[in-house]
Order: sequence, then C-alpha cells, then structure tokens
Amino acid sequence: MRRPATTGEVARLRDALKLLDECTTRELNDGGAVGNRLSKIYTKTGDDGTTGLGDGTRVRKDSARVAAYGTVDEVNSAIGVVLAQNVGADVREILTQVQHDLFDLGGELCIPGMAMIHDTDIDRLETVLDRFNADLPALKDFILPGGGMAAATCHLARTVCRRAEREVVTLADAEKVRPEAIRYLNRLSDLLFVLARVLARASGHGEVLWQHERRKKPKS
Repeated sequence: MRRPATTGEVARLRDALKLLDECTTRELNDGGAVGNRLSKIYTKTGDDGTTGLGDGTRVRKDSARVAAYGTVDEVNSAIGVVLAQNVGADVREILTQVQHDLFDLGGELCIPGMAMIHDTDIDRLETVLDRFNADLPALKDFILPGGGMAAATCHLARTVCRRAEREVVTLADAEKVRPEAIRYLNRLSDLLFVLARVLARASGHGEVLWQHERRKKPKS
C-alpha cells in the first residue's frame, strides 16, 4: 500500500505542473494561448526564430538557455527509448522517476530563478548508483557502447546526458544557474553508465570491452 503524499510532495507536484504548463505552452506555441495548444499546434509566432521562456521573456531559439533545457528534453526522450526495451521492474521504476525529475529540471531551466532540483534528488541518484554498482565487477578496461538493445540505448542516453550537462555549464558561464542542476546531470550520466552495464549483463550479451591492445605492433 502506497503511503499518502506529504505536503511538500504535493506542493512540488503542483509547482511542477504549473511550470510544465507554462513552458510547454510557450515552447509548443511560441507564446500562444493554452487553448490553442490542443486545438492548433502551430501559431507562427516563432517564425522569427524566437521562443518564450516560462517567465514570458522572448529569446532566440539558439540561445544557451533554450539549448540547455532542450537538451534535457532530449535526455528524457532517450530514456523513454530505454524504457521501451525489456528492462527489469527496478530499472523501470528508477528511470521513470528520473523522467519526472528531468521535467522538473526543464522547468527550472525554462524559468530563470526557479528551483526544482534539490540535494535530495541528487542523494537519491547516488544511493541507487551505489546499490547497482556494488554488484558489478571492477572495471579493468573501457566499455564500448553495446551489449544488447537495452544496454546500447542506455549508453546513448548517457552520452546525451553528458551533452546536456555541457550545455548547462555553458549557460552557467553567461547566466545564473543553480549548481544542483549541473550536479544532477553529472550523477545521472554516471547512473546511466552503471545501468547500461547492468542491462548488458542481464540480457546475456555481456559487456563489449575496448581492445586497446589491438594496435600494438608485434615484436620483431
């Protein structure tokens, strides 16, 4: 039986829904009304190459902020591909929670000054990461992306997450970004690496090791 949601969790969900509504409305419609979001996808207001942030500010679509939360959306989509594969219930539960976190993070980046990702979210990732990593053999070689479809898509999600982290760091050079956002993406990419290892071994394909010795010339 699930426990009732705490007051803090209810408030966070309410804030997340509000942010999602504001950011999705402006991103999909480039500033159009909420009603138009469902009845008409295009409004042509973004044809000048700008889009609206959650606070109403209009910026170029290639701005650092739009690149940052847009790439976070890419991570979320990539994780959706992982979840479309045959993964265990524990991995599915973890990654579904991550998808919710990434929506929160996208909202935070969409509205300057907003705080949605917190230390507790990062602590949760670290706890899960340590739990899965404890059962894996120590790494002695680099691993190539592969090891079955689920593992390969998880590796892809990991690399997109690394790119999202770089985009947020770039944004932080020009504007104020809370350090929790960067830390979350950093830990998430580590978790996705560990989960890729777990999925490769669970599928029976095993991990694909980098053959770094192959270029060494034989001794004459």
